[in-house]
Amino acid sequence: MIRLVSYCCAGIFACIALVPLLGCGEDDGIGQRYSVSGKVTYKGELLKGGNVNFLPEGAGVSGRGASGVIKAGYYSMTTLTAGDGVLPGKYKVGINANYTDMSEAVKQNGGMYQGNRLAGPRIKVIPEKYTNPATSGLTFEVKPTSNTFDIDLPEVSDEEDAAEVSKLTTKTKRKPKR
Repeated sequence: MIRLVSYCCAGIFACIALVPLLGCGEDDGIGQRYSVSGKVTYKGELLKGGNVNFLPEGAGVSGRGASGVIKAGYYSMTTLTAGDGVLPGKYKVGINANYTDMSEAVKQNGGMYQGNRLAGPRIKVIPEKYTNPATSGLTFEVKPTSNTFDIDLPEVSDEEDAAEVSKLTTKTKRKPKR
């Protein structure tokens, strides 16, 4: 009988000790996020792989960016933990599907890295202008509901692509120190 009372008391104390933990876990201090997913195509074809990046838009924006991995043409966005979604608001969007051909990089003298860059040739899957949210021309507004954004990247000439990228490069060049 004394043993039964001891077990009951231990159970009650364990429950009391666990009560403060109730309600914890979901509030990470960032805010409510909403599902964002979709597909990415270029020239009518699904991209095999890459990344989608959402950068908060507007002056003085203190929001958080989000990213998603493109797999077989489809993506789902993450802010903090896998698949948690995106905070509501307006975003500039960048897509990166270009990559370095590592099979060629490892064959080169000096290995995969030469200086501060990968040594292999850059494989251009989509125009470079789409890789930067500032030059892509892509914007979306995430609403407080489930969001689907299918992204169809229009074809861009090499000249137009180079012009867009050089505009950004010119703006971000640092002035020499005196």
